[in-house]
Amino acid sequence: MRQGLRAPGPPGAAKPRGSRAARGSVRQMSHEPSAGWLEGREHVLPVRIYYEDTDFTGVVYHANYLRYFERGRSDFLRVCGIGHQALLELPEPAAFAVTHMAIDFKRAARIDDALHVRTTYDAVKGPRLFVSQRILRGQDLIAQASVEAACIGLDGRARRPPPGLVERLKPLFAAP
Repeated sequence: MRQGLRAPGPPGAAKPRGSRAARGSVRQMSHEPSAGWLEGREHVLPVRIYYEDTDFTGVVYHANYLRYFERGRSDFLRVCGIGHQALLELPEPAAFAVTHMAIDFKRAARIDDALHVRTTYDAVKGPRLFVSQRILRGQDLIAQASVEAACIGLDGRARRPPPGLVERLKPLFAAP
């Protein structure tokens, strides 16, 4: 294997002498997976398409878009400091269940495509959260979804979202 193609060693491993990493010219990378970032009131999550995401024709299998949309919603909350595990550890544990989802597929995504899942939390009404999502490749719209999720307790019954969650998300909701 050529030196330029050698996989990096584990964190803290010695770098080969004379390599760019040894000379300090390679940027230090985080070992944490990216949860994306906020642009205004919209969350952006990068997604790379791998062979495992595609069907026999080489395009992304339609059910995988559900996974990308789920990651977008979950990582939006994570970036806002609201992790799913933390919701389960509250005095009154809470979770979210998707109750309605409508998806429009516009274009095909293919292996190696770099996509962005863009998520906007639009409103909260009682136990329900309303979310708009888009998946883009550059400026091209690949798929879009409207999602309704209900906040539920561990008993599976609908309940209002925890007050701290609503307060953190309120500045990011669409104007009424």
